[in-house]
Amino acid sequence: MITLFGKVLLQLVFSYIATVAFGICTNVPHRALNACGLTGAAGWFVYWLLVQLDLGHMLPNLIGAFVIASVSLFFARMKKIPVIIFNIPSLVPLVPGGVAYRCVRALVLGNYTQGIGFAIQVMMISGAIAVGFMLAQFVGLRRPAKNS
Repeated sequence: MITLFGKVLLQLVFSYIATVAFGICTNVPHRALNACGLTGAAGWFVYWLLVQLDLGHMLPNLIGAFVIASVSLFFARMKKIPVIIFNIPSLVPLVPGGVAYRCVRALVLGNYTQGIGFAIQVMMISGAIAVGFMLAQFVGLRRPAKNS
């Protein structure tokens, strides 16, 4: 039986590895790979924690995307690299791939009602992720200094 600490550690390690692996596939600069992994792990940890608290999937995805975008902004400013370099690989753990697979499978098998239900769920999760990114961009906007 895995303890709670073991579960958390497992989630963090595998989300870090998935993010770094996707970062390597998308040619993220080597100096940004560790930051990408930490960003993806942070976003996934928040998502996983909120799902464990039975908050559904929309709100955890929105908050997880907000965390990813906020941490990405921090690392982008710190390392002077475009924020998208951190956003895209870090988003991989949140992508609703399993639900999208079930959608396509249901449609192929002729279960159109179930397939459309899964498609709506995929769109809602994707929308929650997009809103989370947008909110972080608004919060992270730098305001120009007022010249008096």
